[in-house]
Amino acid sequence: MTDHPADLQRLINSVILPGFVGTTAPQWLVRALANGLAGVVYFSHNIDPETPGQVAALSAELRAANPTAVIGVDEEGGNVTRLEARDGSSVPGAAVLGALNELDTTEAAGRAIGRLCRDAGINLTIAPVADVNTNPRNPVIGVRAFGADTELVSAHTAAAVTGIQHFKVAACAKHFPGHGDTVADSHMDVARVELSMDQMHHHHLPPFQAAVQAGVAAVMSAHIIIPELGEAPATLNPAASALLREMGFEGVLITDALDMAAVRATVGPGEGAVLALLAGNDLLCVGNPLNAYTTGRDDESCYVEVYDALFTAVTSGRLPQETLRRAAARVQALAQWSAGDLSPASPEQLAAQEKYDDVDWVSVSARACRTDSLGKRPVLSGAGRVTLLDARTGHNMAAGPTENFLATALAHYALDSLHASELSSAELEVSLMQSQGTVLVLTDSLAAPEQQDTLELALSVAPHAICINAGLAPETPSSTATIHAHGFSRVTAQAVVRVLETA
Repeated sequence: MTDHPADLQRLINSVILPGFVGTTAPQWLVRALANGLAGVVYFSHNIDPETPGQVAALSAELRAANPTAVIGVDEEGGNVTRLEARDGSSVPGAAVLGALNELDTTEAAGRAIGRLCRDAGINLTIAPVADVNTNPRNPVIGVRAFGADTELVSAHTAAAVTGIQHFKVAACAKHFPGHGDTVADSHMDVARVELSMDQMHHHHLPPFQAAVQAGVAAVMSAHIIIPELGEAPATLNPAASALLREMGFEGVLITDALDMAAVRATVGPGEGAVLALLAGNDLLCVGNPLNAYTTGRDDESCYVEVYDALFTAVTSGRLPQETLRRAAARVQALAQWSAGDLSPASPEQLAAQEKYDDVDWVSVSARACRTDSLGKRPVLSGAGRVTLLDARTGHNMAAGPTENFLATALAHYALDSLHASELSSAELEVSLMQSQGTVLVLTDSLAAPEQQDTLELALSVAPHAICINAGLAPETPSSTATIHAHGFSRVTAQAVVRVLETA
């Protein structure tokens, strides 16, 4: 039994994983880490790409305060990256890998992510996405998933886990028990999965079982409601946690961010933290303090809200200290595993590793591209003129706002960039009529009416325009010249240009 107040403070801190603002550690965070805080999650605002070694130095600073700190990051590759947010990921995302369907390549991508994290002093990447994207209208998963086929997603999830954890970086399969059939984004709304548990067992749970069998160190719970399990989001639902443990998982169960709408707009992050621990979670991801919906609250207050709620629940007897101890033990086991030495490799193993560690990811992404009605001749040659019309609307909350990596990949061409959101239909029509050379229309959802309208307008003015689809590829080939890139990152953008130059 914990009696001393200082011991209780450390015990409560040991299950909290907050975000913070800045590229160096604020004093409140250093104090909390010295007082047993489990660790932190990095976001893109914690990364200074202009300063080589900054992230590794930051990680060292945090571990000086708490040597067993868990330092996590959303590093999926593809659309969702924090360490390479400014310039785009150097590793293709899940949909690219699923479209290519080469398990060795997916394991190599996992290794690339693991190495990127380990070099930065990070020991937890909140990846891979194990969701089966069975609903094409899903607004938050989409190309972050390996695909819509359960068997394919299961195999690639296991391969990604194996690759990531090769470098003693903990992988975290998400979003349990499966976010792939939702039509709401749980960042902004309560998401429901209107499937029976029989359907979940058949279509959505197998990738998580595959991750468990591959030895995944962590799993992230989702803020999704499955009516047959009850009306509480899975993160706050003991039935969901029990389901995962029944699958043989003994690692760390991490909550999705407690500042997301399903928690924030219902019970609130503090009460959500209490309910999540009571439901069987081990580690509380507080969230990104710079999200628009946390306006008016600083990073420390986001952490304090969760800490205070846990303290009140423990001291009142509502939250048993034994529950905290069990959770803290799992978190510490993960930290100790990640701190271990990498297994020595034999000369034969070192030789075999070359196929994993020396991959041309642009070529991989180009091979995964699907072309519809494009023809066989190169579209781009020399240094001709290109008009790039960005038809995208908004951005995926998980990915955050990004640069136009396709514009960057086309930098050696004379480039005219147009943004549909900034022009009226009449202005856009005039601009396209005045365009010279190749016209490219960038979309990330061919099912979005606004993007479809922009594409149709462009084709009416420039019939030879080519659609660059960075979203899900429909099953039926298009009669419109289209390159389906299966995602939007630095390497997929470069791959698209390579396809245009060599088709």
